[in-house]
Amino acid sequence: MSPLTPSIDPRLAGIAPGFRALSIVVEAAPITAPEVASAALTQACQQVINDDVPWAEAHLAAWDEVFKAFGAKPKRTPSSASALRKRVLKDGTLPPLDPVVDIYNAISIRYAIPVGGENLAAYTGAPRLTLADGSEPFDTFKEGQPSVEYPDAGEVIWRDDVGVTCRRWNWRQGVRTRLDSQAQTMWFILESLPAMPLSALEAAGDELVSNLQRLMPGATARVQMLALV
Repeated sequence: MSPLTPSIDPRLAGIAPGFRALSIVVEAAPITAPEVASAALTQACQQVINDDVPWAEAHLAAWDEVFKAFGAKPKRTPSSASALRKRVLKDGTLPPLDPVVDIYNAISIRYAIPVGGENLAAYTGAPRLTLADGSEPFDTFKEGQPSVEYPDAGEVIWRDDVGVTCRRWNWRQGVRTRLDSQAQTMWFILESLPAMPLSALEAAGDELVSNLQRLMPGATARVQMLALV
């Protein structure tokens, strides 16, 4: 199991008091049951429409306030969970992308929680959640072409030693560390605020690991709880 110790900048306590997250490292195995992913995604979309979790609205609203606290505009650049769920509520479903991506998107949709999935082998140094100074490169696509952007000074970012891996906390992932089913070492980060019960965060992590191990029998997982002190 690859060692990984993500860090959280203590300055974020003033922006998101009570923030906690699950860090999950998964050593992959061959995919033998792709139907697990499609079933999980379908079930999650149906739940949002028919039987949503009771904390969903409050948790997503809390993320909006966190985004505003560091200068982001959540209506323009919403949290990843809000963006996914808006698509589901509009279209009634979410098209499949990749079995591993579909599984972690399903957790995000089902539990109203931002979930990131990253190819850990593409990292240089450990992930860290911090405030940008504005000089960190972020690789993305603009009008279909590779492009490099830079975060705003004071923006909350996930980064490694090379640059930004996710802008505006959990709004948009970079290309360099993007996860798909070909990755051998996968890192997932499930991010919650106090409006979401701790037991629900733990349940979301358990379900993510369970579905990944059903998708890839033989996969192993290591789970860590992270929190702002």
